[in-house]
Amino acid sequence: MIVNKQQSWKEANKNYLIASLKIVRKELEFYVHKNNASNKGGFKPSEASVQLLQNAEEALPEKAALDTICDAFALNSFERKILLMCAGVELIPEFGELVAKLQGHAELVHPTFNLAMAYLSEAHWEAISPVAALRKWNLIHIKNTSVLIKSKLIIDEFVLHYLTGVNYSDERLHYIIRPLKVPERLSPSQENLVHRILYQVFEHQVTKPGMVITLDGEENADQMMVAYSIAQKRGIQLFNLPVHAFPDNRIEILQLAKMWNREAALNKNGLYIEGKDLSEMDATKVQLFVEFINHLESLIIINRGDWINRINKANYNFEVYKPERKEQFDLWKELLGNIDDTIDDVLKDVVAHFNLSAKTILDAVAEIKMVWNNQKEASKENALELRSIIWEMCCKYTRPKVDSLARLVKPIATWADIVLPKKQIATLKQIANQVKNRATVYEEWAFSTKSSRGLGISVLFTGESGTGKTMSAEVLANELNLDLYRIDLSQVVNKYIGETEKNLKRVFDAAEEGGAILLFDEADALFGKRSEVKDSHDRYSNIEVGYLLQRMEAYRGLAILTTNMKNAIDDAFLRRIRFVVHFKKPDIESRSIIWKKAFTPETKLAQLDYAVLSHINFPGGNIQNIALNAAFRGANNGSVIQMYHIYDAIISEFDKIEKTISRIDLEILRKSVWKSLLVSFNPQLDYQFLSRLNLSGEQIREITQKAILLSKKQHNELDMQHLLKVLNDPQYHFENGVLNKLEAYKAQIEYAS
Repeated sequence: MIVNKQQSWKEANKNYLIASLKIVRKELEFYVHKNNASNKGGFKPSEASVQLLQNAEEALPEKAALDTICDAFALNSFERKILLMCAGVELIPEFGELVAKLQGHAELVHPTFNLAMAYLSEAHWEAISPVAALRKWNLIHIKNTSVLIKSKLIIDEFVLHYLTGVNYSDERLHYIIRPLKVPERLSPSQENLVHRILYQVFEHQVTKPGMVITLDGEENADQMMVAYSIAQKRGIQLFNLPVHAFPDNRIEILQLAKMWNREAALNKNGLYIEGKDLSEMDATKVQLFVEFINHLESLIIINRGDWINRINKANYNFEVYKPERKEQFDLWKELLGNIDDTIDDVLKDVVAHFNLSAKTILDAVAEIKMVWNNQKEASKENALELRSIIWEMCCKYTRPKVDSLARLVKPIATWADIVLPKKQIATLKQIANQVKNRATVYEEWAFSTKSSRGLGISVLFTGESGTGKTMSAEVLANELNLDLYRIDLSQVVNKYIGETEKNLKRVFDAAEEGGAILLFDEADALFGKRSEVKDSHDRYSNIEVGYLLQRMEAYRGLAILTTNMKNAIDDAFLRRIRFVVHFKKPDIESRSIIWKKAFTPETKLAQLDYAVLSHINFPGGNIQNIALNAAFRGANNGSVIQMYHIYDAIISEFDKIEKTISRIDLEILRKSVWKSLLVSFNPQLDYQFLSRLNLSGEQIREITQKAILLSKKQHNELDMQHLLKVLNDPQYHFENGVLNKLEAYKAQIEYAS
């Protein structure tokens, strides 16, 4: 039906244009026949021509393109005739021949202003000025000669096609400005906002050309949908201008503004600009953008940027909020339908943890349905599977876009992996429970109405490196099934005034939507004590901390801060922390458990002496490093992980952290290595003496193997003499004192035998 109506309009528009051209052509022919320009005032269109024009106009279902141009740009009768004359020579060959005949030369087929002034009625000089409509709006172009009035008048190609009913976007605009098409699915509160904007801007106020509506808010997609709805209700086609596609020189932007104004006026177009994409740090581009907007005469809707206040136009500002929690629930329910009997319970948890825009919910539901339909046949636990799909999709669509400021950590650790005292475990579980029950306490029990401050769940982990702080954050992320982001403090903290706050704002704003867990590792660098103001640097450092305190209170997610130095944390900040968990070095019993958990079930292990290993005073992080190092050593030998691999890895770890293992622990560890390598022989050896020899685990393995071969060759049981003979090999580079002990020990054994 729409296609037929369009075809009907095109046909009627063509007839109307032909009738209009015929009248102008008749006026020019009148003077050819009269051959006397002074009689031009006597021309009157014939009744047949006028009737033909009237009939064509009555047949139009909508306004003709010619009249649209004339009305949009306020063309008078003379300017209209000039436009038709320029169009006629392009559309009708005989029209060009007539123009050439009037100008006395066969090649002069394009009209001139001199011709228009001489042969068209109601002529006036102002029509050809640069500020008059024909040239101001680029309806015609002048191909200059030495004399202005003898210059060719050429109709713009876009305008020519528009007159004939072919409406397209000028190719010079097409690659920069694109139609904006978004699903208009607003929540009731957002619909109310649209009606309020329409009333305040278009009904309550005098509408001015080029007015600007700025939309504040966190979510670009919802701002775009609100803008689209405003335009639709005003009968305006909204287009999007990406900041990255904007020209970078003044001449091009002024040409772009002129082309846009012409096309917008003809088609009732409006422009949507994502102002947040333009950084005020780019002063040159901001200046060009402001000048471009100041030259626009269409409706302009901008999602607010810091540079908006520089625009010299009427500006109406509104805040766009995400749908309320209940609206989000209703939208989820409506879109998912009766996909599963337990959907209400699932969605209750979803809206409690994720604060999503309407556009995000639309996109997420489309993907959820696709995945669910593919998997539901194979799934035996549909309710659990559906919850998992919805939750994972919410995480996917809400992952913060914070570039280099944060890194997504894939949580692996679970409650079974972490070894902590019962008190700390209980606190961690309490933290998880508070995150899970936020919606119940804040929304259903209305605790959020008591105060908007302190609704965030902030946690401080204190303790030495390797005591389980980061692992505990992973456990919480796993338990809550939320994304965990480790904040890169080297990128957040900036020496330039105000930049640290901007970076913090980006992190918190981006994380808010998905309730992501923020992990500020070694946070004392950022959350340090506020100092007494002695200079401007101190003042701005305190401002940074103050801004951070404000955002921590407002953030509704879980923020975890870790520090090795609790005393470095600001006291005012500590008062706003809901949970403080102290991580101490594990005791012997805990270290034994950590050692056993350090290896996977798939690991090939020899019999390890966990009692000896647990005496080495290492925190869990170092134990994990040692286990990994030992695993690579064992894999390199093509065998299982043995005590000598772990012994060498322990020594390597001490060297790395620049600490020294105690002599007693070292000798106990060496003794265990000697025993583990000779356990199948069960020889009577002086392990106390052997443990004092400064040998690596690899050297102990080599010595035991040689001693075993020697004993087999001599058909004797392995004893100290076999080991001493191998130890006398100069390759082991013992100090003179050790060599003397070896000789003395060897002589003692020989004497005893």
